[in-house]
Amino acid sequence: MSNPTEQPPYLPLDEDWTTALAIVAHPDDMEYGAAAAVARWTAQGKRISYLMVTSGEAGIDGMEPEQCRPIREREQVESAAVVGVDTVEFLGYPDGMVEYGLPLRRDLSRAIRRHRPEIVITTNFRDTYGGRFPNQADHIAVGRAALDAVPDAGNRWVFRELTAEGHRPWNGVRQVWAAGSSDSRHAVDITDTFAAGVASLEAHRAYLAGLSGDMANAAEFLEAMGRIAGTRLGTTFASAFEVINFR
Repeated sequence: MSNPTEQPPYLPLDEDWTTALAIVAHPDDMEYGAAAAVARWTAQGKRISYLMVTSGEAGIDGMEPEQCRPIREREQVESAAVVGVDTVEFLGYPDGMVEYGLPLRRDLSRAIRRHRPEIVITTNFRDTYGGRFPNQADHIAVGRAALDAVPDAGNRWVFRELTAEGHRPWNGVRQVWAAGSSDSRHAVDITDTFAAGVASLEAHRAYLAGLSGDMANAAEFLEAMGRIAGTRLGTTFASAFEVINFR
């Protein structure tokens, strides 16, 4: 792995916005690196909503999906509240089997039209993490569909049924931010809200209890990532994002 001090410094994210919609595959996806940033933004008075494509019901090996689903949904709602998010929605796609395609694009476009955000937040949609570890299939499908759903949401002739449902086209998304991408060039200082980010991840109690390895220790995992990004931003802790411009 490259030394972070040898990497170019991160550029600060534009924080001149008021509304965002986070579109991710699973409960806990936002918490592994982006929740502390959300806590910073909600403290600034920004309105952020969460959309989970699945309920993460296949995420705990020792628990049947039917038993797991309500637990993971409840933990995600509690986790979001820790960082000031009070709107959490679940689309109910099958965990681990999300497919990129028109149905997913349509559902995400509908959500963008309903929420009318300026910023869409997602997670890494690249094939790997830094060329070292393969990304998970749901992350890739959801992230890429979110990218395509942004122009879909603004085009009245794509998914015409959405307009018939009363969801007016929305061309107000300025950027998509992908957290955890190895192509990140921007970051935000989370030093003051780092503890909230840790608490948000720790709210996924059942999920963390079923894990092993580095990701099971919320504080240590987030501290390691946050310090690496902070080195490149010139802060103690930071969250890094790949920025895709639409306007």
